[in-house]
Amino acid sequence: MANRIHQFYAVAFEENFSFRQIAPAFPEARTSPLEMFVPVESDGGDGGLYFFPFGAIVTHDVPAEQRERIFSRLTQVLPKLTTRIIREDYSVLEDPSAPIGISNGMLRVDKLTPERAGIVALTVGQSAAMEYYERIVDSLFARTAQLVDRMATRGTVPYRVTPLHRFIGEAISSRTEVLAVLHLLDKPDAAWEDPAMDLIYDDLRDEFDLVDRYAALTSKLQSIQDSLVLVLDVARDRRLVLLEVIVVLLILLEVILSIGHFTL
Repeated sequence: MANRIHQFYAVAFEENFSFRQIAPAFPEARTSPLEMFVPVESDGGDGGLYFFPFGAIVTHDVPAEQRERIFSRLTQVLPKLTTRIIREDYSVLEDPSAPIGISNGMLRVDKLTPERAGIVALTVGQSAAMEYYERIVDSLFARTAQLVDRMATRGTVPYRVTPLHRFIGEAISSRTEVLAVLHLLDKPDAAWEDPAMDLIYDDLRDEFDLVDRYAALTSKLQSIQDSLVLVLDVARDRRLVLLEVIVVLLILLEVILSIGHFTL
C-alpha cells in the first residue's frame, strides 16, 4: 500500500450541538453518546464527518466544496448557527513502514483505521474548541485588568455594582462551561483497548498541548473570578461609606430642625 496523507479539518462553533436537532439533516449518520459520524465518499476514498456535542465538526478527507455543502445542510436545521467560528486543520501520514509517532508536526501511522481516525478527529476538534474558549477567557481577562488598573491608579471602582454583578456572572458562566468539557479530555474507551490508539491519543494530546492549555484556562478564570470579587467588595464598601454619610447628614438635619423648632 502506497503512502497517503489524510486531511482533518475542524470547525468549532459558539453553540453546542444537540444530536437530536441535527440528526434529521443527516439520516445516514451513526450516533453514539460522544459523537455523530456521517460517512462521506470522496474522490480520494472514503472520508467522514464527525459532530461533537461541544460544538465542533471535524471532516476527514472531505474536499472543501463538499464541506461547504455539508455546512449548508447543517444551517438548514440550525438557521441561527453563528458565523463566528474557529478553524483548524491537521495532516496524518499513513505509511505502512513507519512507526506510530509525531514527526515534523505530522502524525505518522502504519494504518489509519476508522477507529484511529475517530481518535484524531476527536483531538483536533478538542483543540479547535479550546481555542474558542481561550479567546473568550482572554477577553474577560483584559476587561478584568482594566477594572483592576483603574482601582490601582485612581483608588476607586465604578459606583454601580449591577454591571459588576453581570460581569461576575459572565465569568462564572464561562468557567462552568469550560469545566463542563473536562470529561472530553478523558481518554476515550477505545484508547484503553488498543495500545496503538492509546499512543496516538497521547501523542496528539501533547502535540496540541491540550492539558496545559486547559490548565491555563482554568487558572485564568479563577484569577478573573477572584479579582472581580475583590473589586465588588471594594464597590460595596464604598456604597456603605456613602450610606453612612447620608445617615449622619440626616441625623444632623433632624437635630438642626429640632433646635430650630425649640428656638421658635
